[in-house]
Amino acid sequence: MLRAYKYRMYPDENQIEMFHKHFGACRYIYNWALENKIKSYEQEGKSISRFELNGKIRMLKREFEWLKEVNSQSLQGATLNLDNAFTRFFREKKGFPKFKSRKNPVQSFSVPQHYQVDFEKNKVKLPKIGWIKTKLHRNFEGVCKTATVSKTSTDKYFISILVDGGKELPVKQEFDIDTTIGVDVGIKDFAIMSNGDKIENPKHLKNTIERLKVLQQRLSGKEKGSANRQKAKLAVAKLHEKIANQRNDFQHKLSHKLISENQAIALETLNVNGMLKNHCLAQSISDASWSSFVSKLEYKAEWCGKTVLRIGQFEPSTKICNVCGFHNKNITLSNRNWQCPDCGTKHDRDVNAAINIKKFALNKQNLIGI
Repeated sequence: MLRAYKYRMYPDENQIEMFHKHFGACRYIYNWALENKIKSYEQEGKSISRFELNGKIRMLKREFEWLKEVNSQSLQGATLNLDNAFTRFFREKKGFPKFKSRKNPVQSFSVPQHYQVDFEKNKVKLPKIGWIKTKLHRNFEGVCKTATVSKTSTDKYFISILVDGGKELPVKQEFDIDTTIGVDVGIKDFAIMSNGDKIENPKHLKNTIERLKVLQQRLSGKEKGSANRQKAKLAVAKLHEKIANQRNDFQHKLSHKLISENQAIALETLNVNGMLKNHCLAQSISDASWSSFVSKLEYKAEWCGKTVLRIGQFEPSTKICNVCGFHNKNITLSNRNWQCPDCGTKHDRDVNAAINIKKFALNKQNLIGI
């Protein structure tokens, strides 16, 4: 079982300079490799392999001496990342790899091996950089795999260490109607459970939007290239980072609670990209970040031997009465409560949807994947 442990780093000025050399060199190699792959396909009709590109890096170092200052395995890690990007493109059909820019808010480079972690002294040693002060707030046991050093838009440095704990993923636990919970995500309430519980949407972006507007207006009024513009830009970045941290903290706590208390969680598959085309709701949907929440549920379920059930996005969970099965085609987004004309049951729109999601999920023919 693989787990990643992320720690905050506190490099000195010389180490920061070496970090930036690694960021720049790895970005250059990535763009150079992508250009070579595109040219090779256009001219010869076939793609050049990662191993051929790694061989050409040696020749490239003779032309650009500054590449020798950087850990060679980090440069090879850039070609591996490009290879993985092409694999995802061909398998999942999600976005052709793009050239990297130095203006990207997050910069990173990988260290496949030959690094050391000292928990007693709170330090991490990286090749060609040395021992770096690091807040190692959590210990881990296992075989260290690839480490990734990253810099955020707020000038903070982190290292993420992938660790193989040597344990197999637990066997999936059995579940039934009593140990399964249906969850319907929304905007007014973030999550509505089939047992009637509702989790209020904290709306972190909406609650901070006025302050964000003020900071962005100040930024737009600063002269480009000036120190004051950099300060204003940093203030905007810090607020965005705070919103992201608040959202992640909320989702981690909620997903942990759901996984701990249930054997299976039933969810509805949502076409988030299609929903974002509704300009009236796009900001609220992005603020809720449902996809991120579902991802957290899925990997935590894998760790704990629990099951995430997914039903199709076209199942009419909102419009069907969970008591008698009557299909009410006249419900619109504005109808938060409705009464079944067949059996007379009064429904809360979202709770009814959560109950139906649970029922559909436990009916195996409605599952799209487990």
